[in-house]
Amino acid sequence: MKKIFLSLLLTFFIMTTNAQIYKAKIATDPNGYIYETVSNDPSNSRIYTLKNGLKVYLSRNDDEPRIQTYIPVRTGSANDPSENTGLAHYLEHMMFKGTSKLGTSNWDKESVLLARISDLYEQHKVEKNPNKKKEIYKKIDEVSQEASKYAIANEYDKMISELGATGTNAHTWLDETVYKNNIPSNELERWLFVEKERFSELVLRLFHTELEAVYEEFNRAQDNDMRLVNYEMMDALFPTHPYGQQTTIGTSEHLKNPSMKAIHQYYETYYVPNNMAVVLAGDLDFDTTIQLVDKYFGSFQYKELPVLNRPIEKPLTSVVKRVVKSPSSERIQIAFRCEGAGSKEALYTKMVNMILNNSGAGLIDININQKQLALGAGSYTSFFKEYGLHSLYGAPREGQTLEELQKLLLDQLEIIKKGNFEDWLIKAIVNDLKTQRISSWDTSNGVATEMYNAFIQNLSWQNILDELNELDKISKEDIVKFANNFYKDNYVVVYKEKGTNNKLVRVENPGITPITLNRTEQSDFYKKFAQIPEKEIQPQFINYQSLIKFDNVKNTSLAYIKNKNNELGELYYIFNFGSDNNEELALALNYLSLLGTEKYTKSELEKEFYKIGITYSIQVQNELIFLSLQGLEKNIPKGIELFEHLWKYAKPDSETYQKYVQTILKARKNSKLNKQSILNALAQYARFGENNRIRNNISENDLLNKNPSNLVNLSKGLFDYKHEIFYFGPNESLIKKAIQKYHNFGTSKEYSTPIIYKEIESDGSLFYSPYDMVQTEILFQSRGKKFDITKMPYAKVFGEYFGRGLSSIVFQEIRESKSLAYSAYASYSVASDKDKYDFISSYIGTQANKLPQAVDAMKELMNNMPEIDKQFTNAKKSALKQIASDRITKSNIYWSYLSAKKRGIDYDVRKDMYSRIQTLQLSDLRDFFNQEIKGKIYNVSLIGKKESLDWNSVKKLGKVKELSIDELFNY
Repeated sequence: MKKIFLSLLLTFFIMTTNAQIYKAKIATDPNGYIYETVSNDPSNSRIYTLKNGLKVYLSRNDDEPRIQTYIPVRTGSANDPSENTGLAHYLEHMMFKGTSKLGTSNWDKESVLLARISDLYEQHKVEKNPNKKKEIYKKIDEVSQEASKYAIANEYDKMISELGATGTNAHTWLDETVYKNNIPSNELERWLFVEKERFSELVLRLFHTELEAVYEEFNRAQDNDMRLVNYEMMDALFPTHPYGQQTTIGTSEHLKNPSMKAIHQYYETYYVPNNMAVVLAGDLDFDTTIQLVDKYFGSFQYKELPVLNRPIEKPLTSVVKRVVKSPSSERIQIAFRCEGAGSKEALYTKMVNMILNNSGAGLIDININQKQLALGAGSYTSFFKEYGLHSLYGAPREGQTLEELQKLLLDQLEIIKKGNFEDWLIKAIVNDLKTQRISSWDTSNGVATEMYNAFIQNLSWQNILDELNELDKISKEDIVKFANNFYKDNYVVVYKEKGTNNKLVRVENPGITPITLNRTEQSDFYKKFAQIPEKEIQPQFINYQSLIKFDNVKNTSLAYIKNKNNELGELYYIFNFGSDNNEELALALNYLSLLGTEKYTKSELEKEFYKIGITYSIQVQNELIFLSLQGLEKNIPKGIELFEHLWKYAKPDSETYQKYVQTILKARKNSKLNKQSILNALAQYARFGENNRIRNNISENDLLNKNPSNLVNLSKGLFDYKHEIFYFGPNESLIKKAIQKYHNFGTSKEYSTPIIYKEIESDGSLFYSPYDMVQTEILFQSRGKKFDITKMPYAKVFGEYFGRGLSSIVFQEIRESKSLAYSAYASYSVASDKDKYDFISSYIGTQANKLPQAVDAMKELMNNMPEIDKQFTNAKKSALKQIASDRITKSNIYWSYLSAKKRGIDYDVRKDMYSRIQTLQLSDLRDFFNQEIKGKIYNVSLIGKKESLDWNSVKKLGKVKELSIDELFNY
């Protein structure tokens, strides 16, 4: 059914010029449930409203036997009490802790202790004397130890993991808190059983340890430049409204002085069925599913919501300037405030935004990025319930001031005000958005995400569907008029400058005593959960040879997979060599993407592609090169013609090349200031030593002296070498004819031998680079043995049981029990190539003053794996259910085939994994751990503020080698 509707979407939206008519209709199912549908809805969705006001969104997609679930609550940080900011986000964390039935071994005893902890926190909040506050906190810590004896940590996570769920998480934002899982479709009732209990009441157990984890998240935000700029932008844009005056993470003062009573009050106010929804998209039956949702959620009691009297922001009448400083490179952010989701202003700003930046034919694309007048620039829109914003941003070139870049960005708006853009662009934008919708809604998650956003923003499903029709009604004259009225000196500009951030908050380690985890206990609720019958899903393994049609066109291999869902196509030229074979390849191909031809300038060529709705990309990897075309299949032949024209007739331009070199040099300079880039360079150094890809680069002198014509010739000669073609789309013959007509098949030459980057054997070295940050990040890496297919099932179960996820040993020990980090993981990574090595790694991101304890905890785990039978059984079940419900479909079949081929395999390896995991015992995993992980010597990468680190502890980790930025990057 889904496939028919997607075809209808294309037929009416793109292949004709008539707008599709959407009309809401009310219907009743055989069991008497009333629901709303919308005529011509390609997602075939139903929207129900239960008697208690709970909204239920259902959409069917049978590509795989799984269901994407979201439970959105229409409240977020904008509803935080001003004296308790961060509350909504912290509540989100606590919703994973269970209830009076779930997550406890003795509620009667535990509840008394939790009440005492709540009272102590109220005393702690009002106490002003620092020493007395510490004494109260010590008491909180003591009582929390006693309470933890009755808490069953992570029981919710264990149950959800046992279902075979993936993507278990949640997020909080201004107007929303959204809880997420992707589950096997046969586990729907057991998932509902758990979620009904989870949302039935709030129990704030293991409170102080989770609070410390949230504070570590606050620290991570302090080290994130994007967040810092956004905080400043929102504060200036919304000077009185909670959108700007309350960050989602909250203030340090409020996080350190929480009120459990305030959190309960917030929960009781907003976590009510008439303020919530259940969103399910995937392999489901409508009539059965709504009965199950009603069975479990229909008993929740309706409750009137408070009337919120939010401030109404006065119009901005002048430019508001702010400055943010941090060690990283400069950038600028400009923002205009507009009306919220569903408003006319939202429609118009969305259209203006696409005229500015559509990744090819937009004004910012053409006039700034393609001309290399900035290091990079773009724009975006964000719409909330009450307001929205339109933002323009950019990073300057070397020697360019932020004020100059600001003018350059604003000049693009002036072009729109004058109407100096092509008439065809508006229709092309609408068609682009339609194609994006088709692609997104081809997945369960794409539809489900649209649904929960509709709920949060109080938009009907008809509103969502009809948005493209409304955009299609907007004329060029309308846009020019709107732009002149809307875009004035009424914006916020944030200058992100290089410098010292004097606003960083650094706090002492509170000294939390590790709590009891009670890993082996189960609540009575868990036992009931285990008794709910489930229908087993049988795994389906694929046969590459039967699903991929292999052909030859002239002297080139052509692989084809039919797209049965819609009229979109994807064409790939694949080369089995990359920058390891020739360091100039990335330079040459990226340079080619900046050029025009004798017939077209660069901007004219991009416009030709955008007119027909075809996007192209050039990706140069270490060992592979991908050239691709994507869009409506009927237009791909024209896209092939344009693409091959560029390749054949690209015109060298010295000025463009010199600008390109300056772009590279500035990007390199910025990388040396970026925390993540530095950590990545440290990791490469620890893994490969001095001879690594980051250090092996083309020197500045060589870049400046390259001959642009030689680089263009290098690109033009690419097709002379052996390559493969893969096409995913409805009609192979159409594309095959176009390839035969336009493609340069070359002579199938073999490329030169690549540079070999050897993964070094770990010797216990510690590589350190200083950086001014609140947190410290540390990565341990150790080379394992060469690829062995028999280790894949062990690695899968090890990840579930030990290293990753909310129910893993590492998460429980380092975050839940000891509150030593917000982010920590361990992994055994199986090599992606038959000739490469497996790698063992572990990571911790934490406050510098917690690093010694965190590292000790991780080292203990990596040498002595805790053995818990029940947790292993859950991890094993989860791994089996994930494989059984996983379906490799569409173009992923081919990418799976290529991945298998690199490992020397010609079949679906999941079959072997499933078979072995079925018989796997905890003793087998223990043997794997002892042989492959225990006692390993690690090379360590460490980044952090030098003055904040305990160097006596650091030196115990290995022979310390402090690497300068120049040593790391070698440029």
